[in-house]
Amino acid sequence: MADLVIENLVVTFGRGPHAVNAVDDVSLTVPHGTTVGLVGESGSGKSTVARTVAGLQKPTSGRILLDGKDLAVGRRDRRAHARDVQMIFQDPYSSLNPRMSVGETLDEALATHGSGNAKARAAGVKELLELVRLKPGVSELHPSSLSGGMRQRVAIARCLAVKPRLIIADEITSALDASVQGAVLNLMRDLQRELELSVLFITHNLAAVRYIADTTAVMRSGEIVEHGDADAIVTNPQHPYTQALVAAIPRIQNAGTDSLLHSIGS
Repeated sequence: MADLVIENLVVTFGRGPHAVNAVDDVSLTVPHGTTVGLVGESGSGKSTVARTVAGLQKPTSGRILLDGKDLAVGRRDRRAHARDVQMIFQDPYSSLNPRMSVGETLDEALATHGSGNAKARAAGVKELLELVRLKPGVSELHPSSLSGGMRQRVAIARCLAVKPRLIIADEITSALDASVQGAVLNLMRDLQRELELSVLFITHNLAAVRYIADTTAVMRSGEIVEHGDADAIVTNPQHPYTQALVAAIPRIQNAGTDSLLHSIGS
């Protein structure tokens, strides 16, 4: 894994008087082996940051460094970028090929990045399924036969297949039923600790970010307005916008916010 350093990142859409800075002078660091949350409402710019780090969106200015190497590189280096930085998307179904079985999907990921012969890859598929707590028989199934939570586990396994230096998890529980969101968060937290993963965790869910992240940055209108310890951001927010986000968290009747936030990991 690696240190990610984002320096003065700007992403502008449109030109002239209609130009809008979707990301406006954002600086953020993801230290090796940690999870950093990036939280904000829809339109805050958090997913644009994610797509830019992943190489899916061109930055207007600023630098994105992975272990000191600038990721804003030329076309010939895009394959290496895709190997080093993997992204897990919000909707697992749309990110998986419906015509390929789970085993074929994972085998393709292993083969694309040169993970041995067919026998070695078959062993790799089995190991990946074990990592994400899926039974070996799942390898024969297609995405349409899987639950939303299982599909997201397959997407996580495919990401891990290439041994990325950085993982971007973009709203990975938002499209899942509430009953399985906690299980997927538990899995991500366990994998992060077990494999010492470096993770940029994008979400609008303060409960999720408090549960899984070491530190958290709060975005509003393209800017980071608060950054600090994930627990402190929720329990003692300093910026008025963060305070408003915390105040908007639904409360269980006769239970405080603290109780609700911790319930997601149960």
